[in-house]
Formats: sequence, structure tokens, C-alpha cells
Amino acid sequence: MNRRVLPALALICAAGLAATACSDPTAGDSGGDDAGQTAVNPTARLEGVKLTMWTAQNTVNAPKQVIDAFEKATGAEVDTQAIPDLYEQNVPTKLASGDRPDLMFWQPSISTLPFVQPQQNLLTLDAEPWVSELGDTEKSLGVIDGKRYAAIVTSPAMLGVYYNKDVFRQAGIAEKDFPRSYDELLALGHKVTDKTDAAAFYEAGGDKWPLQWQMQVQLTDLDQQWWADLNAGKKKWTDPVVVGAIKKYKDKLLDAGLAQKNYRTGTFTGQADALWKGEAGMVLNVTSFQSQLQAKYSTAEIDKRIGWFPVANSSATGLYSPDQTNGVVAFKTGDEKRQNAARQFLAFWLGPDYPDYIKAMKIPSVQPSVPTPGGLPETSKAQVAALPKAIGVFQAKAIVAPDTHLYLADMIFGKKSPQQVAQAIQDQFAQVAKAQGAPGF
Repeated sequence: MNRRVLPALALICAAGLAATACSDPTAGDSGGDDAGQTAVNPTARLEGVKLTMWTAQNTVNAPKQVIDAFEKATGAEVDTQAIPDLYEQNVPTKLASGDRPDLMFWQPSISTLPFVQPQQNLLTLDAEPWVSELGDTEKSLGVIDGKRYAAIVTSPAMLGVYYNKDVFRQAGIAEKDFPRSYDELLALGHKVTDKTDAAAFYEAGGDKWPLQWQMQVQLTDLDQQWWADLNAGKKKWTDPVVVGAIKKYKDKLLDAGLAQKNYRTGTFTGQADALWKGEAGMVLNVTSFQSQLQAKYSTAEIDKRIGWFPVANSSATGLYSPDQTNGVVAFKTGDEKRQNAARQFLAFWLGPDYPDYIKAMKIPSVQPSVPTPGGLPETSKAQVAALPKAIGVFQAKAIVAPDTHLYLADMIFGKKSPQQVAQAIQDQFAQVAKAQGAPGF
């Protein structure tokens, strides 16, 4: 995962277009395209069959191992096509123009799946052989209105705290001191600044998107009914609990001197460098931060210097964040042979090839029956252990994922107050929900 931040305003038009132009007249919204499906043979021969798969530019190589293995096993051909950035904006636009692939990476969350109009455009996958093999958190993804539209091929990113072990030692912080709430996390930050030369946190205001996480952690006590009411237009992002989370981030972390001095211009890559060098004690971010470290350092080096722990508003619990590489969807094309081949590809990916795929990618398994490959850093293992009890970020709970980071960026530059940030989030949320035709808007 990299950012996976959806440009929601840019998708309003695309959502409207998709609602009218994406449906295939040769493949009606039957909702029952799983009915009567025979058992899939993942390695059945498919000579002469050519499938296309859309990916983002930075994930074009993500399916390479499984594609090579599938082509060798079946004789089919799978052509990957990289869609220009911004992926989540350009895909709905291409679909609206009538173009469509057989397969596509897509974020399997309730806030993002609707932008490709799954009921009209995607094959339902409820009866596929791999569904029952998924872990509980993974089973919760890729489903809209009770129907499965996405295969889950990688685990969602985990949100938690990466810390520099040397800085923690200097501050006298041991594992028994790890926080069990957001307030305790802030108190831990003061220990770092009081006893070391490091900043407590590194905040990336220059890249903006990581700004959302400090707010996200504070919203984890909201129950399912609150989110249901938000999605029905009965609750608003201007609720005092949301404004309070934004205000606490500003007052108790940024204004309290717990971030590095250049937090307004800090970058994602700067986060990794600062944490590695011990210039910052902690970074609150998702698994893309881990991937950045693994690209530069060995497992042994990471294990020696960097640790990870989960935290939520009132518990030591991690958060999971769906991203584009977690889900693969298959399109209704009107060509039954290709549709069946697409199903077979997914059955191969999550069937006989899955152990080889996760070993090649060096990633955790989404199937409890398939062991996560060895050799992963302890930080990654800690995230795997935390996933079953993790809480979804708002992208997994809200029907629209507003551009929260942009409004928080306005706040750190003095352009918006916490109340104005919350109002901007609500305005965008309602605008996109209305464009999607969501009841209550």
C-alpha cells in the first residue's frame, strides 16, 4: 500500500457517469451470476483465452508472480494495463466511457467499491471456493448489500505506531509502558521529548495524507450504530466527538510540541529517515511505512532498530485500512468464456498458487490455513497478530471517505479551525453521498 487516499470530490462526476454509462447491455444486473456455478478447476486449460487486468501504475508488478504461474498452468494470457494516476479517479472515468477490463485491483471497502457500480458491472463471487478460506477480517471486505464483489488477495494495511528502539531506551520506555489509549500515547510522547533530543512524532504535513491517522485513532470508540446513522444522514461529521478528536490533535500534539519542528512540510519518506536515525521516536502510519523500510533495510536491521505496537482511543488495539491491492474484482463483459476464465484466475490465485504468491511478495497470508511466510520483520509479525481484533478505519465504515487530510492540512497552516475542518468534511461527505444516491441525502 502507498497512500490509498481517494480524491472524493473528483469522483462525484465519475460516480454519476458510472451510474448511467457503465452497465453492460449484454450483462444485466441479474445479481445471481453465481447461481448454478460448477466447481472451478484452477488449472484447467485455457488456450486462446486472453484476459486484461487493470492496476495502478505503482502496483503493476504486484500480480506478476500469479500471472506468470497461471499462464504456465493454463495456457491463458493475462495482459496487465497500468491506469495513470490518480487511479481511483481515472478508473471510473474509463468505465464511464465504455472501456472495461476482465479483472482489476480495487479497494474492497464500502466507501470505494460503489464507485465502480458493482451491482451493474461486477460478477458476484459469493459461491467461489476460496471465500470460506479467508480470515474473519478479510471476509468482512469486498461485500456490498450482502453480496461479495471482490476477492481478497492481501491483508488490509494495519495502522499502528512504529517506534525507534534506541530512542525508547534513552527515554526509559519499556514494553510494559506501551499505551492502552490515545491519551497514554500522548503521555508517552512527552516522555520522549522530556528525556531525549528526538521529536515524539514525525508528522508529514507536506504529503498531507498521513495527517488523517492521528484523528482516525481517536474515533475507534464509535459503535456500529453511530456509523450507520452517519451513513443514513442522521449523524454528522460535525458531531462533538469528531471535532474533539481534531482539536486534541491540534492542541495536545501539534501545539504541545510533540511533532518535529517542520511538521507542516514533513514528507512520507522523511518519516522513515527520521525514525531510522532516531530524530523522531514514533510514527503513526499504515503498512506502507513498513514497506518503505523493507525496501531499504534487511529484516535483521529492522528488527534491531524498529518496533511496532497497536493503539486505539481506549485500548491497545490496531486499526485496519483497506487499500487498492487488497481486492481484485471481475467484470461482467458479456463474454461467458472470459468471465469463467476470470473466476478461474481468482480460484488459482487464492488456491494452489497462494503459498507461492505470498512467499514471492513477502506478505502476510489472508488465509488462516496458509501460513504467513517466514523471514518477515517482527514489526510485520506484530501486525499479523493484531489484525484479527483490529478496528476498521473510517474508510471501512463510512459510505464515503472524505478528503480529511486536505482539511487537516488547512488547519495546520492556520486556514481552518477544528470546527471548520469538521464542517468541510461533512459538506464533502454529504455532497458525494447525494451524488451516489444514498438514502438520507
